[in-house]
Amino acid sequence: MNKHAAKLTSYVVFLALALTLVTSGWGNSTAHAASVSITSSGGWNETTFVQWSSVSNAQGYNVYVKPSSAADSQYQQLDSQLIRKYASYWRADAVGLAAGSYVMKVEAILSDGTTASAVSGTLTASAHDRSGFAFSANSTFGTGSGAYNNNGTLKSGAQVVYVTSQNAQTVTLDVKINSAGDKQTAVGIGEIFTLRQKGYDTTPLAIRFIGKVTAANLSGQLNSSGYLQIKGKTDYSPMNMTIEGIGQDATAYGWGILLRYVGNVEIRNLGVMLFPDDGISLDTGNANVWVHNNDIFYGAAGSDADQVKGDGSTDLKKGSTFITISYNHYWDSGKASLVGLSETADFYATFHHNWFDHSDSRHPRIRTGSVHIYNNFYDGNSKYGVGVTTGSSAFVESNYFRHVKYPMMSSLQGTDALGEGTFSGENGGMIKAYNNVIASADSIIYANSNAGTTAANATSFDAYLAASRTASVPSTYKTKAGGTAYNNFDTLKELGVNAANIDAASNVEQVVSARAGRLNKGDFTWEFNDAVDDTSDTLNTALMSKIQSYTTQLVSVGGNSSPTTPTDPTTPTDPTPATVVHNFTTSGTTSSFFNIQGNLSTTKGTVTYNGLTLTQCLKIESSTSIGFTTTAAKTLTLVFNSANGTLIKIDGTSYAMTNGIVSVSLAAGAHTITKADTTNLYYMKLE
Repeated sequence: MNKHAAKLTSYVVFLALALTLVTSGWGNSTAHAASVSITSSGGWNETTFVQWSSVSNAQGYNVYVKPSSAADSQYQQLDSQLIRKYASYWRADAVGLAAGSYVMKVEAILSDGTTASAVSGTLTASAHDRSGFAFSANSTFGTGSGAYNNNGTLKSGAQVVYVTSQNAQTVTLDVKINSAGDKQTAVGIGEIFTLRQKGYDTTPLAIRFIGKVTAANLSGQLNSSGYLQIKGKTDYSPMNMTIEGIGQDATAYGWGILLRYVGNVEIRNLGVMLFPDDGISLDTGNANVWVHNNDIFYGAAGSDADQVKGDGSTDLKKGSTFITISYNHYWDSGKASLVGLSETADFYATFHHNWFDHSDSRHPRIRTGSVHIYNNFYDGNSKYGVGVTTGSSAFVESNYFRHVKYPMMSSLQGTDALGEGTFSGENGGMIKAYNNVIASADSIIYANSNAGTTAANATSFDAYLAASRTASVPSTYKTKAGGTAYNNFDTLKELGVNAANIDAASNVEQVVSARAGRLNKGDFTWEFNDAVDDTSDTLNTALMSKIQSYTTQLVSVGGNSSPTTPTDPTTPTDPTPATVVHNFTTSGTTSSFFNIQGNLSTTKGTVTYNGLTLTQCLKIESSTSIGFTTTAAKTLTLVFNSANGTLIKIDGTSYAMTNGIVSVSLAAGAHTITKADTTNLYYMKLE
């Protein structure tokens, strides 16, 4: 079998990929004695995958994907780099899919020039949970989806770069380097980021890591501290960039990721092992960053006694704001997340659906900022859960604390004042707690209730226990050290979270343990011993040994078949119908054309339009999005029931409605409708 793909030193960058794929047709497969046997397939967040056994006389493979209800003519071919060979099977992942049902087709190119193929069953791609401050309407960029639309598809004109252990130093990309639009060919992933730092090229860019990529593979691409650095020109520079792993085994091994001065950056589906100092560091001046669905393991031991497991797993500081940290799996981290360092101004971050799996402390540890912490699974944490200092405010709601020594702490008061001294001499911060499940804890002291394991104490407490999630904390409750009150940010700011989508605390363990971390829980398995690991903060030597000996099972990258020339995504083979209508009263959120994410209501009034009586609407909220792709110029008409001047966002631009109507001319391509103002959408027409 030809295995030249494993020796490639550079891959072609594909531009403007629709659904990260290239459209291709093929002739009818010729009947042949050889057959393709699909052994495994499935779906995940905005991706599907298929695995199959090697075909003995195959020279290579092509893989295709289409919506399950679409005609075969709408199959789209995956980039060759998404097809990989492992020791005992082949695998392909289709990424950048809007939520929905799909099928995948594997086609073997046989030695006699014929083909054999097999088609998977129906595969379901679910939507990523785009919630938290990175998606707040008040944030700098309104999204943290990086190179992707909020419906999960690649943005129009997006570039894609594939990085492997073989090509990390030689992969190329043409980058704009001045205001005239001149381009320079960057060689190596590090130089790509260096040239983008100039700020002239903000083209959406997806960097896709495949397999185990080590610090040695990245020689010359890392900074002097061992980080792959993504840096903007000034604070909050728009980067429109996604750093993502493909499949279950993408691993950053021996290096970390450092973000400085960037806006709209996403980091997802990576395993991070033996990193220097911090794993993923949001160091200075970042906005709208979304770090999610990563597996964070031990870092390299630092020089300090408390850095034997590495330093911070996911730290954010120095003016980094409108950040979402979600669905990450922290494997016995020593210090999971520091939030804030030397800030003098407030900033905003969200932690949700993270699995703090026997990690010790800092879940997170907060200075100055306002942080929303919900639906996290605190699983056997030997030191403490949430810690607040320096006048910070944290809203801690609907989390599940299982055997956490001290679930919530404020510096120099409450539990901390009992002799732990966890926060040294810093002034305290304030916690508003609501609807959490605390299953076993040594101590928690509420200011206004004795519901914890220690009696209430209005002057020296860990948290204020709220009667409802919208209740304000009275200003009479202040930190013992510093005398600051809770700032009630959660009732005053747009959090980027729909309250209806917050899971009940009793369900958090099940939800988070199933969904946090990489696709299908990644390729690394480990079982903690609760009887020992719940209370131990020492390095687990057996776990460290397994991390140090981790090897990839990846054999080669690429389908090894003749390349297919990418087609122009502005002229796909599946044309948009002449007119597309969606009536929320009759169809709800079900559509074969629009990808609709949001909540319906029948209590917002009745609208009459073109002889129709419309009684059900889609509530336009922060979590609402409607995605669709047109193959020709169209006019979009939206029908609402709000006052003149109320705004709706279409492709990031706000449009005002007149008499409840917004009508906008659209070019061919991908489009997204999102919230500008709160309103109610009853009807859509595209013609």
